[in-house]
Amino acid sequence: MALVVGCDGGDGGSDKGRRPSGAQVTIRVPADAPTISAAVSLARPGDLVLIAPGVYHESVKIDTARITLRGASRHKVVIDGRLRQPNGVVVAAPGVAVENLTVENNTQNGVLVTGSAAAAAGLPGQSGHYDTGDEPVTFLKSFLVSHVTATRNGLYGIYAFSAQNGVIERSYTSGGADSGIYVGQCKPCHIVVRDNIAELNAVGYEGTNASGDMYVVRNRLVGNRVGLTTNSDHQEKLLPQRDAVIAGNLIAANQQRATPQQADGGWGTGIGIDGGSDNQFVRNRVADNSNAGLVITATADMASVGNRIVDNTFTGNGVDVGWTFPTATRGRGNCLRGNDLRTTVPVRLATTASCPLPAKSPSPGGRWAMPTAPGGIPFTEVAAPGRQPQFPHATTTGATVVPAVPAPPDMADIPLPPVSLLAEDARVRAS
Repeated sequence: MALVVGCDGGDGGSDKGRRPSGAQVTIRVPADAPTISAAVSLARPGDLVLIAPGVYHESVKIDTARITLRGASRHKVVIDGRLRQPNGVVVAAPGVAVENLTVENNTQNGVLVTGSAAAAAGLPGQSGHYDTGDEPVTFLKSFLVSHVTATRNGLYGIYAFSAQNGVIERSYTSGGADSGIYVGQCKPCHIVVRDNIAELNAVGYEGTNASGDMYVVRNRLVGNRVGLTTNSDHQEKLLPQRDAVIAGNLIAANQQRATPQQADGGWGTGIGIDGGSDNQFVRNRVADNSNAGLVITATADMASVGNRIVDNTFTGNGVDVGWTFPTATRGRGNCLRGNDLRTTVPVRLATTASCPLPAKSPSPGGRWAMPTAPGGIPFTEVAAPGRQPQFPHATTTGATVVPAVPAPPDMADIPLPPVSLLAEDARVRAS
């Protein structure tokens, strides 16, 4: 049953309290409610909040389950934080879909999906992370972020923290001062990050302590400072990171100067593995990263163990694959098989570390001349994004039903990205 609900009936009550039992309605902004937040406050599970074109200066928190928040036009519906609020959209209830809108100019995150009360309250992140102290781990379960443009945000464009059973898809992120897309503190995650574009961020995609059924597939991570990292970090719970699948991604030209400078100074690297274990890197095209295509290293007390690098293509990188362990903590059981590559540090890794390897086999390390990272620019000055594809039939399709657990991708359906995609990104490499 589809209804259009008004904001107020004029007698001190609202239509929300008078609707037929079980009815699902569309609440239109601003026709039925003057602000997005007001519309969300009226919504019940199963409702659609449909936003007309306009610039909305508000922070929207969704704490009612199974609401769909959708813009009528992806580039014309803009939630603009004006650098006065930490988050554009906060999803704090299960089964919520956020679709077809732009979110920008927030001091922390464009879209935050979280089961953490501390994070949802907008407490300041430390070094790009949320250290939630003694707060117990509570997961938000089931979410969808689709066809969202997140640009010029002070930490992350799209951030899933202490969340499970979700999908981030067909979205575009730029100007993330830490990373464009971030998944942190989940085990098992049951999260799929697919078919997104991340460019002009400090890091395109970052997964910290994100373990178990964690899939990053078919994304274009081009023209950032670092393309992708998966790592363990003591600032978040549920470490160490392990068991993610990184497949079918284009990870290229990640030495873009006109980007925010990340605190740890990463630069020119396609894929970085820092204290992450048992991850699979399959059929990625990793090209033209000035420092290295893929780096394995270790934190002070967490080794990188059992990572498998299989059937990837590396071209034009400073070093295609480099393993380096600057502390006494070293990797073990990391291996390569079937990759198209030319240079490794140490040399001959494709032979000496060929899969399969015994889990306790020590991983050799080496050093190479790494380029010096140049200074960056403020996230507020990153180039504005172009128009991105619209959510199909945004104004005529009803509310989205978010699955309780997303289906994992079929690995057989994830090919190596074609070399022609590099030509499409020439403007990023040349700028």
